[in-house]
Amino acid sequence: MQRLILAVNAGSSSIKFQAFAADHASLERRVAGQLDGIGSQPRLVIKTGAGDILKEQSFATGEIASVEAAEELIGIWLLGADGARAVGGPLDAVGHRVVHGGPEFAGPAAIDDGVLARITALTHLAPLHQPKNLAPIHAWRRRQPNLPQVACFDTAFHRGHGELADRFAIPDALYREGVRRYGFHGLSYEFIAQRLRDVAPEIADGRVIVAHLGNGCSLCAVKNGRSIDSTMSFTALDGIPMGTRPGAIDPGIVLYLLREKGMDAAAIERFLYHECGLKGLSGISNDVRVLEASADPMARLALDHFVYRIAKEMGALAAVLGGIDALVFTAGIGENGAALRREIVAAGAWLGLGLDDAANQARALDISGKGASARCLVIPTDEERMIARHTYATLWP
Repeated sequence: MQRLILAVNAGSSSIKFQAFAADHASLERRVAGQLDGIGSQPRLVIKTGAGDILKEQSFATGEIASVEAAEELIGIWLLGADGARAVGGPLDAVGHRVVHGGPEFAGPAAIDDGVLARITALTHLAPLHQPKNLAPIHAWRRRQPNLPQVACFDTAFHRGHGELADRFAIPDALYREGVRRYGFHGLSYEFIAQRLRDVAPEIADGRVIVAHLGNGCSLCAVKNGRSIDSTMSFTALDGIPMGTRPGAIDPGIVLYLLREKGMDAAAIERFLYHECGLKGLSGISNDVRVLEASADPMARLALDHFVYRIAKEMGALAAVLGGIDALVFTAGIGENGAALRREIVAAGAWLGLGLDDAANQARALDISGKGASARCLVIPTDEERMIARHTYATLWP
């Protein structure tokens, strides 16, 4: 029996959503939409599954000031005549991306009062993301209390890591409390691991580094289609630099900010989540496109540092994998940043990577250079499709 499923992916400044007609064998996209620029210059675009525009609207600066306001606008459209007609009927379920599942959630979970309370209790581990993920859950509970909802966790794909990969060198009691390496962007990595079986089956069970490069960035070592290790860990602050987050830093810097700068925990949290990364290093912007267009030497420094740190972490993950068979680029920068892809691949030449410049400029699926021993691929991610798959399998196994 076919079910109509809404997949919601709420971020800090955008909401992406897709509606699917699903059964055990297939997913048919009916609607795909995104409202981005929340709090600044909001813009809503909704398309049919075939890519035809159903609705396109820009809003005045600050008119959509929060994820809650954006979600309300989207919900009104989906439940209205135009939305119902486009989706093909009333919704049977809603699936949500939830960034942090903690030590408890190793897979998707149908949301009831108890599950919702446990997800909410994890907010301190993902303060930038978890509240935004929770907002649509609460909204749909208010609108349609009996509509089934499913939480799909970004941490779940990494839960099969070995203990050596998951532990910090800290007392065991803290590990038992849940202070461990979780990894994030798991829905994206899981989609790429499955997609490889269709587009490059010869490497799907091999040693693959996936580079999820967007405003949030991480790398994942995938072997036999499973996550082995990842650059993010206890929180989404670790690993490589991001738009506004620093990636891995010496913990002593936090002590320095406490002691020498007089910053409290809230100020440090805001600093690490909002004032670092490409934005902090360049002093200009967290947007790679803005930095690439700038003549300011600090913009170039930020981009060079970004590539340097990615190359460094690629080496670490290659060591964990025992070599690599492929590097896969995905997410906003990974899918669209031809210049940065070229620089990253050049830095990884010692791993057997090479680039075909024409294929790279064209954003071809396979951008590998002739004679390279490791493949380079560009695969668009689709977290919403992964959410819909998990939602269907959870509610109608």
